[in-house]
Amino acid sequence: MVQVNVLEAKTHLSRLLAQVARGDEVVIAKDGRPVARLTPIRDEPEEGRVFGAAQGRYGSPPDDTFAPLDDAELAEWEAP
Repeated sequence: MVQVNVLEAKTHLSRLLAQVARGDEVVIAKDGRPVARLTPIRDEPEEGRVFGAAQGRYGSPPDDTFAPLDDAELAEWEAP
């Protein structure tokens, strides 16, 4: 892992991105304190993070989910 300051990161961004592409991590620091980390992006999706993976597991929401509240329900929400 390499740590660089903000000015160096701005000046040598292309070089730092090439390092990250090779698998290295680069930490960018401001006033000597780490504030950001550049890491490579994985090509394959992470296991267990598939869009829509839970679809159908928990049933469908009731049809009246987005129906307006009646006066009694609204009063309960507005009560202190």
